[in-house]
Amino acid sequence: MKKHNGMRPQDIVVLMKILSLQESLWTYSDIAEAIHISSSEVFEALERCRMAKLVDVSKKIIYRMALKEFLVSGLKYVFPVEPGPIVRGIPTAHSAPPISEKIVAGNEVFVWEYKKGDIRGQSIEPLYKTVPEVVNSDKELYELLVIIDTIRVGRAREISIAIEELNKRLDGIK
Repeated sequence: MKKHNGMRPQDIVVLMKILSLQESLWTYSDIAEAIHISSSEVFEALERCRMAKLVDVSKKIIYRMALKEFLVSGLKYVFPVEPGPIVRGIPTAHSAPPISEKIVAGNEVFVWEYKKGDIRGQSIEPLYKTVPEVVNSDKELYELLVIIDTIRVGRAREISIAIEELNKRLDGIK
């Protein structure tokens, strides 16, 4: 029996990509290509998620309630984040939709560092290094990762909005 050595950040990105497909059929290579990692990394990520009871044994069905519990209650402890220096990048957390549409953030802007980005703000380390590259072409994935970053770095009101948005998406309502 294989031992579970803990979750890795790409595991969450893989799960978010699968959720963004909204029940479409997919293969490991589809996910790998979409988020710029190898098929074997996708396989290993889903194996860790299976062991953590976030997906079923086929690794095709996400246990949405368990995932929601993990994201809301554990994510910021397992993958903590501290805002860094001002950089050019892609908006995240409360600085990007869908959260930015529901809150006035003031002057505080959070971004994933990305040389091709068009916004300056405090850097937030993305869950995985390829995130800034892939979100430009995937609105659903981008919004899910923005919600997650809000949970990781937000204040109480922002987190509350993020949880509401997460619930909509995990319950299949948009």
